[in-house]
Amino acid sequence: MCVYTICKTRTQFAVRTIAILEDWNDGIMFSIEAFYQEYETETTEAVVNDKKFNILLPKYLNGFINPMDVLDDFPLWVKIWKASWVLSGYLADMPVEPDKRFLEIGAGVGLVSIVAASFGHRITMTEYNPDALNFAHANAHLNNCPGLPIRKLDWHRPRLSGRFDMIVASEITYRQADFSSLIRLFRSHLQPRGQIILASEMRKTGKDLFNFLKTDFDIKIEKKILRSETATTRIVLFKMKFPNLHCGRNYDTIQEGEKK
Repeated sequence: MCVYTICKTRTQFAVRTIAILEDWNDGIMFSIEAFYQEYETETTEAVVNDKKFNILLPKYLNGFINPMDVLDDFPLWVKIWKASWVLSGYLADMPVEPDKRFLEIGAGVGLVSIVAASFGHRITMTEYNPDALNFAHANAHLNNCPGLPIRKLDWHRPRLSGRFDMIVASEITYRQADFSSLIRLFRSHLQPRGQIILASEMRKTGKDLFNFLKTDFDIKIEKKILRSETATTRIVLFKMKFPNLHCGRNYDTIQEGEKK
């Protein structure tokens, strides 16, 4: 059973002179020094199965929202969602199989992939938002995962090679407009006998996604409880496999219909 400790105390990182750490990942050079010069940050400390992680987060939201319409592409990635804590612990408890390849989509600031990699899993982290990708790179360096593959991924136009034994994600079910693209992504990049694990708090969009997915997947639901000093949160894990890769609805047709 996974043990979580979430520390609410956060400390701002000041801009400082440090050795430059450069990483060519996805064809982009990342500099931790340039990161600290660009962003004001704070940290959240998490302990998963006695292993400590320090995760950088934006200190302020102002630079990431549209002042004319705060709901337009709101930066959901700027926090660590409770479902991400639970998914991190689930992967930490999972036995390591070195030949298995994992893919995380919608990684945000990177907690889930960093925890999975630290516990020995072979995982690729993906995210679309460029600021989130910068935080993911910085957190990988901060937590001694400089070799963790980090890629930019657009679910609607994925440019990703190969198939994975497991695809994982937390709190990606907010927009029904993404559902068809997600399933096309799963079909293109999940191994025939692979598994998908989606973690989410219990909310209406999660039920909508379940109803949309059940035509194409065998789905098992596992409920988890995340407790803190002040609250208890129920998290649902959707554990999904393809019953038959060649059955189900035509998502290219759905996509065309959605454009009309």
